[in-house]
Amino acid sequence: MKNFFLYLSIFFAFISCNKKGESTSSPVDSTAVKTKISALYDQYGKSNEMVYNQPISSDLFSPDLKKNIEKAIQISKEDIEKVKKSAHPDEKPLIFEGAIFSSLYEGFTDYKIQSMDIHDTTADVIVQFEYNMATPKVVWTDKVHLINSDGQWKIDNIDFDTIGNSKNLTTRLNDFIHNTP
Repeated sequence: MKNFFLYLSIFFAFISCNKKGESTSSPVDSTAVKTKISALYDQYGKSNEMVYNQPISSDLFSPDLKKNIEKAIQISKEDIEKVKKSAHPDEKPLIFEGAIFSSLYEGFTDYKIQSMDIHDTTADVIVQFEYNMATPKVVWTDKVHLINSDGQWKIDNIDFDTIGNSKNLTTRLNDFIHNTP
């Protein structure tokens, strides 16, 4: 009987311990995270015009990231109007140049989720991108950080690959906001 309890306690200890770095996600979380990544890159990924032409989704972005994106867009739109009404309407206004949500300035022609690491209320997704409009084609990876806020997965930041000119999306937006005259 002692051996039975010993083996039973070892068994429970074994199954209750989660290896370090092992994902604790459910299939529902994995599907929800994949859906958010697809929504981001299908809605906003290929053109910066999309951030100007549609509301920034509360369902897609965390409140802090959404606020930063909206503030940067507001600054850009105000400068566009200011330049239009100025004595020099042919000057270039402050606009988002290059792909906002991707490392490569030109954007991407294809993407795929390479891996996901989901833990409780945070997730990191490695997304592999390809830009095949140049020779040789360019391949890189970005890491998308998500948080589970109010029962929904939301994009909270993106770490850019070293081919980019910025460390991450939050830094890029803050630089845009704070370097505006």
